[in-house]
Amino acid sequence: MLELIVHIAMLVVGFVGLIKGADLFVDGSSSIARQFKVPGVIIGLTIVAMGTSAPELAVSTSAAVSGSNEIALSNVLGSNIFNLLVVLGFCALFNTIPVEKNILKRDFPLLIVMSIAVFLLTCFGSITKGTLFSGAFSGEVGEVSRYIGIIFMVVFVIYIVVLIQDARKNKIEEETEDPMPLLKSIGFILIGLLLIVAGGEGVVLGAKYIAAAAGMSETLIGLTIVAVGTSLPELVTSTVAAKKGEVGMAVGNAVGSSIFNLLLILGISSAIHPFGVNMASAADMLVQIFVVVVTLIFSATGKGITKLKGAVMLLMYVADIAFAIWRNYL
Repeated sequence: MLELIVHIAMLVVGFVGLIKGADLFVDGSSSIARQFKVPGVIIGLTIVAMGTSAPELAVSTSAAVSGSNEIALSNVLGSNIFNLLVVLGFCALFNTIPVEKNILKRDFPLLIVMSIAVFLLTCFGSITKGTLFSGAFSGEVGEVSRYIGIIFMVVFVIYIVVLIQDARKNKIEEETEDPMPLLKSIGFILIGLLLIVAGGEGVVLGAKYIAAAAGMSETLIGLTIVAVGTSLPELVTSTVAAKKGEVGMAVGNAVGSSIFNLLLILGISSAIHPFGVNMASAADMLVQIFVVVVTLIFSATGKGITKLKGAVMLLMYVADIAFAIWRNYL
């Protein structure tokens, strides 16, 4: 019992470190970006998205190194589903979220294509043999190999280059707020990264023990507890931005974080340690594709993501979690 309490405390402290570290990282990075007059939506898609995705990177990398492959993959998938359905859905309850044309034409299509790509590349053998959903949810149906990770990291670099070019073309002329001194900004970034790395280690260790003690699969705990915990920075950042009317940054953060998770985090994790994909994770990949498509449709129709659409997105997330819990105990 004492050991369980210790690991729960480790999980909680790890989450606190992740959230505070991401907060410091975002503040320091955003301050530096504003000194170079980078537009808010680009900051949301790059620096803020990278900072709020740092917990996922820390957790998935730590999980890959320690051999907890299911946590590494399900954390990425669960975080993306949470970002799109909960972060955007919750923000829409405060303000209707119009989505910029660049995000609709550039970022959403990339997210859809790469979501489909990771599913096809990892599960190709099972798909061609017709055995993808023929066994237990815990059975392996594919692998995220090193070459997949390398491909995703190359695509990520190209994506960042495109964003940087857009930022150069669309420099803002006036500061929206005074940036911090350069040394203070760098200090925030370094301290934030330190907290993120330490917090990630604590979350992985705590989550693994709790999953075993509660009879939960690593896939389920990665998809739910770990994914929600590491996505709290996205939720907090986007909600605050939406309340202040900074809907461009709110959307950029949620969509940008999802792209970072899929390309950079999954890429680095699999490059470090290739890992198998079980049927539960394959199902989550299909859910991710469906969620991205639905979010794109909601964003591109009408005035954007309205309160009603936001409520539907939140209900979709509840249904997905209920399905994940149900299959865990089959």
